[in-house]
Amino acid sequence: MTLSRRGMLGLAGAIGSAAAVGAAGPRGSAGADGAAAAAGRVCNGFERLAADGYAALAGQKVGVVTNPTGITADARHLVDVLHADERVDLVAVFGPEHGFRGTAQAGGSEGASRDPATGLPVYDTYGKSEQKLADVFTAAGIDTVVFDIQDVGARFYTYIWTLYDCMRAAALAGKAMVVLDRPNPVGGRRAAGPVLERPYASFVGREPIALAHGMTAAELARLFNGEFLADRPVRLRTVAMSGWRRESFFGETGLPWVPPSPNMPTADTALAYAGTCLFEGTNLSEGRGTTTPFEVVGAEGIDRRWAEAANALGLPGVWFREAYFTPTFSKHVGKVCGGVRLIVHDREAFDPVRSGIGLLITARRVWGGFGWRADHWIDRLTGSDRVRTLVDAGADVDEVVGDWAAGLARFAAVREEYLLYP
Repeated sequence: MTLSRRGMLGLAGAIGSAAAVGAAGPRGSAGADGAAAAAGRVCNGFERLAADGYAALAGQKVGVVTNPTGITADARHLVDVLHADERVDLVAVFGPEHGFRGTAQAGGSEGASRDPATGLPVYDTYGKSEQKLADVFTAAGIDTVVFDIQDVGARFYTYIWTLYDCMRAAALAGKAMVVLDRPNPVGGRRAAGPVLERPYASFVGREPIALAHGMTAAELARLFNGEFLADRPVRLRTVAMSGWRRESFFGETGLPWVPPSPNMPTADTALAYAGTCLFEGTNLSEGRGTTTPFEVVGAEGIDRRWAEAANALGLPGVWFREAYFTPTFSKHVGKVCGGVRLIVHDREAFDPVRSGIGLLITARRVWGGFGWRADHWIDRLTGSDRVRTLVDAGADVDEVVGDWAAGLARFAAVREEYLLYP
């Protein structure tokens, strides 16, 4: 038996993605799991799909929703691997916010194109309604939508809502959905923060989940299908990881980090993001245009008093250092900003949402220039007007956090039904 060049390339990619598994079980997944375990790392969803001979995609025309994070364990892009493998009929690629190749900034996409590496058509999903996205799937001629994007664990990170929108569109168009799982880089021990109220739904939060959801993409897909798409569920299959535990942070997975978006350069960025991204709803810079976005926050005219006030709160797991920076784009571009830098010294104790609330409260207290964005974007980010109105009323951290406790407890109970990992 001989293989074409395309088949050989696909076989090499599958072997590489399974970390040279060698002899595997009858369908290969046991070998992939064993190789990952021997290497001391997590075996991601794509790796398990490949080791299983792509059985979940057999006989189907496939479209992939992905971005630069859709890589194998040896840093090949899954689109290149799938395209090169004769066992998979890959016919289209779909790019989310920031684009398939990740070149667009926040709030942008790359538009439609043809991938120069594979010749595949690349469709833009960003900003499309459910019906328009269903029409794109139909026009692309696919049977199954595969989703594989690295999430960062925060409700307002838009990739999980791309997943949600694709699930709704796939159901509308009569397509199946396969979700390949990846680690939540900040762990999945618990959910934290306020639960979105539906009147405040937007692309930074379609449905009532907690701000820091503590789930993986596959777990969220299961929750979406069971709780929010019950009227028209999609034909869903999830491919779980092996070797990942809920207490694991990304650095413990043994997997390579690829920035999911231009302002998410490291896993440390993701650790702070669920709290400091709240400053998008203010007139302070959230560090965009610096080398440490979301790890530094500030504005012109702020001095050491903010760090002193934040440290005085005694927030667990984090210190705040007086910091100065000059953004190269976004808010306060070209201006020297004073503010704070977060130094997380105990990841397990650190609560990014509580810390973000503490920073909002102390910024308002020590800096007379503090203000909310005129469009009250903070309400979209937090999921209601409660955080904004409580902070304006002079509430302390415990009062703000206590306000969402009941809703969070209800979400946590529902969340338990859809978890895949110990």
